[in-house]
Amino acid sequence: MGIAHTGARLAYWSNMALFSYSGDKAEMAFLPSFEFDDKILAQGAEISRKLDQLRVEKFPTEGQKTLRRFSMAEVAHYLGISPNNLKRLHLEKKGPEPFVVAGGRRFYSAEQMTELRDYLDKHGRSDSKKYVPYRKPGEKLQVIAVVNFKGGSGKTTTTAHLAQHLALTGHRVLTVDLDPQASLSALHGFQPELDKNPSLYNSIRYEDAAPVEDVIRKTNFPLLDIIPANLELQEYEYETPLAMQSPSQEGKRFFTRIAKALDSVSDRYDVVVIDCPPQLGYLTLSALSASTSVLITVHPQMLDLMSMSQFLLMLGNIMQSIKKAGAQVQLDWLRYLITRYEPTDIPQAQMVGFMQSMLAEEILKNPMLKSTAISDAGLTKQTLYEVERSNFNRDTYDRAIDSMDAVNFEIQGLIHQAWGRL
Repeated sequence: MGIAHTGARLAYWSNMALFSYSGDKAEMAFLPSFEFDDKILAQGAEISRKLDQLRVEKFPTEGQKTLRRFSMAEVAHYLGISPNNLKRLHLEKKGPEPFVVAGGRRFYSAEQMTELRDYLDKHGRSDSKKYVPYRKPGEKLQVIAVVNFKGGSGKTTTTAHLAQHLALTGHRVLTVDLDPQASLSALHGFQPELDKNPSLYNSIRYEDAAPVEDVIRKTNFPLLDIIPANLELQEYEYETPLAMQSPSQEGKRFFTRIAKALDSVSDRYDVVVIDCPPQLGYLTLSALSASTSVLITVHPQMLDLMSMSQFLLMLGNIMQSIKKAGAQVQLDWLRYLITRYEPTDIPQAQMVGFMQSMLAEEILKNPMLKSTAISDAGLTKQTLYEVERSNFNRDTYDRAIDSMDAVNFEIQGLIHQAWGRL
């Protein structure tokens, strides 16, 4: 057959046979047909089955996630009061009754934390916004898009912890998984291919769009709802170019669809946190057009910084184009979050210094530290706010949670500043 590749081997499949060429001689061996699509479908189904099995073992209540109780110190921390004041409330039989374990240690559920907020709001001496920080008339819904062009930057980890932290501190939160890979959904106990939950695609598609209320699901955090993701989200990337050419020309204003969907439920929430896909497609652009704030996660490595540079250049050019088409992007703030940071890693420290020399005002003061506690929690599809401290080395867990809280309280401050509270 005139093919000669000394010492090389080339194999390819046809519908009927496997042709194999080795050395200077071509040989054709008829083998059973290998159906690649069937194999990967079978492997995907098997992985899905095993993951569901693990989910049911970890969360035996029909595979639904529950939430641990929080210690008195944790509750006081997120309420913004001292542990002594919280203890006094209990001794005076004010507020919900905590769960008391051996040794007199007190624990509260997340629902009881909300009850405590309501009690302090009615009977506390401080400004009620400190305890029940729901937005007031004139304070607009805060929509935070968490973005990065490169995988592995901690984007989904950031989104999950930020949304949960805001819920623990009394905000009504909706988190939106806009990534078809559905990692954020998995962290909140959803398995798209088995649960058959709808995604935001159902509410932003160009035909027969469903009300966004129909795609919102509850989470194990009382003040946190989620719109899970599934592979159907990718259809938006394919349908939008076609819609842009249709007579109705709806696609030419594709960037308004997420904003309109969120507007219909804006009175139910204070903050929306969107986990954007790691690409500059129509989904990401629509999310950015709906956003009041943007958080860009970046790992302090040269390749990641180079990738972010290209991302920013492309994003800026595209946003200029859609602004000319009528998009109104008015941000309250834009910040860069250093993620998976190891302070003892000298090259990383140098890279952070390099970034600060250029982006000093936009980089969050607190980086998210790299921690085995975060990765270990992820093994059971949990976050630091869900896992029991006793399951970890205490110093490791405390460093991780302190770092995470510092980041999230800083972002919370930016949200409140946008409302004019600071």
